[in-house]
This record gives sequence, C-alpha cells and structure tokens, in this order.
Amino acid sequence: VQLQESGPGLVKPSQTLSLTCTVSGGSITTSPYSWGWIRQPPGKGLEWMGAIAYSGSTYYSPSLQSRTSISRDTSKNQFTLQVTSVTPEDTAVYYCANGLHWGQGTLVTVSS
Repeated sequence: VQLQESGPGLVKPSQTLSLTCTVSGGSITTSPYSWGWIRQPPGKGLEWMGAIAYSGSTYYSPSLQSRTSISRDTSKNQFTLQVTSVTPEDTAVYYCANGLHWGQGTLVTVSS
C-alpha cells in the first residue's frame, strides 16, 4: 500500500488548508482499516489529527475538532483533510497514514 499527500505548500492565515491523500495498492473501504492525518510542527512531536474509517465514520482530535474535517472520494481512492481558520501554528509537515503505511509527508507553511 502506498500513500501520497498533495496540496498547496503555502496557505495564508485565516484561510482553509486542504490536503488530499491518494492511496494505491489497497482500497480505503477495506475493513478494518482507518485512514488518518498526522502532523509534525517544526521542532515538535507528532500530532494525530483525525481519521476516516473504512465505513466512512470520522474521528477527530478534540483539540482540532472544531476546525478539522476529513472526507473521502471512494471512486478515486482518496481522502481529504481540511483545516479552517489556519494560523502560523498550523505550519507543519502533514502525513497521511493507515497505521501500517505512511505517506512521505508534505510541508505546509501558513504565512502571509
């Protein structure tokens, strides 16, 4: 299974960050896997943001739930992260993963 993140590398403050993870070699609807987003700000540890299960159910970190949304497009075998009202503190390397497999990560910088 391979995962690949894609999306803008630069987002302005107050805008919405949107990233897509494209999965190959496996289906995002296969039980029992969940497909998640994790981020790592510069100089800090990993932070789990949320996930979407094979069933379509979603789960979010309580600290990010009000600003985070995860959805999927099963026809494209992709799932998407959106974070609203971003600030420079949302600058991080964003990873998509299913627990066993991780994407390579993509740096998103929030700056005007």
